[in-house]
Amino acid sequence: MATSIRLSRGGSKKRPYYRIVVADSRAPRDGKFIERIGSYNPVLPKGDEKRVVLDVERAKHWVAAGAQPTDRVARFLDAAGVKERAARNNPKKAEPGQKAKDRAEDRATKAAEAEEARKAAEEAANAPAETPAEEAAPAEEATAEQAEG
Repeated sequence: MATSIRLSRGGSKKRPYYRIVVADSRAPRDGKFIERIGSYNPVLPKGDEKRVVLDVERAKHWVAAGAQPTDRVARFLDAAGVKERAARNNPKKAEPGQKAKDRAEDRATKAAEAEEARKAAEEAANAPAETPAEEAAPAEEATAEQAEG
């Protein structure tokens, strides 16, 4: 029989409360268990001593007997000094996935194209403003010539 030390959920909706239990690994999460060795109340603040209550002697017994703790319970056991937990290192954790990188690249190219189009539109708007001034100058000369002649 493979035993595990895991959390069994209790409490009401949006107000979780967990029992730390030793159970057969094939038993349902909130179902039959062998022994209750503690409790975990995530609603309490992190500094509260009643957030995690653990019977250290029974936990040591079950770990020695070969019970496998889940990740969350392993953290509790490590904090209590029952079983050492190797710190995990995932350097790619914060790195976005390939699809997110592709989307960001597409967004960057679209933004660059939009910026070029905006600059071209500004230049086009400024260019006609200059040409009527140039056209107005020869017209003034022509009217001046007509006035002289």
